[in-house]
Amino acid sequence: MEEKIIAAIIVSTIAFFTIYAFTPILIKFLEKRNQTVKDANKIGNVMIPRPGGISIFIGIVASEITLYFFFPISEILAIIITSILGFSVGIIDDRKVMGGWFKPVALAFCAAPILLLGVYDSNLDFPLFGSVKIPSLYLALVVFMIPITGNTLNSIDVLNGIVSGFTTIASFALAISLFILQNYEIGIACLCLAFASLAFYKYHKFPSRIFPGDSGSVMFGATYGVIAIVGGVEVIAAIAILPAIINSFLFLSSVKKIVEHREIKNPTLHTDDFKLKSTDDNHAPITLVRLLVAKKPLSEKQICNEILKLTVFSGVLAIITAFMMRVEI
Repeated sequence: MEEKIIAAIIVSTIAFFTIYAFTPILIKFLEKRNQTVKDANKIGNVMIPRPGGISIFIGIVASEITLYFFFPISEILAIIITSILGFSVGIIDDRKVMGGWFKPVALAFCAAPILLLGVYDSNLDFPLFGSVKIPSLYLALVVFMIPITGNTLNSIDVLNGIVSGFTTIASFALAISLFILQNYEIGIACLCLAFASLAFYKYHKFPSRIFPGDSGSVMFGATYGVIAIVGGVEVIAAIAILPAIINSFLFLSSVKKIVEHREIKNPTLHTDDFKLKSTDDNHAPITLVRLLVAKKPLSEKQICNEILKLTVFSGVLAIITAFMMRVEI
């Protein structure tokens, strides 16, 4: 146990301080190369560096590789490879806007390390109901889960600080759940993701100094998804990111097809004081943000706070679920 505590401290420190120290350097580098995009929710022509996924990539991979030296198990190796592949999919989309089907299809291939290394349990664990054996169906679940988590976190990256703050809360909740279930090695791997997203949140929170881009948000999602699979906590992981899942469900049910988010009509408009309000366009998609501003206009910061509050609630539910599953063991 002492070795696990030491490993947790070291890899969490690497994940946090690597990103904390490197992101300001990346911001200056991107600004010099004019790799910036307009912050659509700010008054004036506010340009923000992008993609910050490069910093996220360095922090997560460096910490996970260090963890692999402590515990050279196939599960951690699968997390490393899947995270790298997830970043690769995102950075391609950052460099060149791809079609709506690109990320789901490409992320499905990112599940290959999980299958090839055999780091999954085909029993799906539920609270109260116990385990459900679905050997053939579970293989399909593995292939679909990485695209689902990758695109789900990517789709909620719409305002300053949301995806990084969201990932921080959900990852800490998932790490605590893994510790409750005594899956310590994967719980420590989840701490790498949690501290990496926390460090990036420092620069991404309102008002953002850098955007993660698809490379950052997709990597967050892919890493989260592979941790859920190799840790055998798929249901708990889904509960922890419930607000993002609801956002994706609302979007897909209203659009009725998979499209690149840059191609859709904006579901919100700006008021004279630059708050966000719901659009009257019936063809615009329904999203979590649109629901939050349906009653009255809210500022960007207010919306971010509301979404993060929902995430905290979901994280608490996830931890409670882990306790329920622990009692059944």
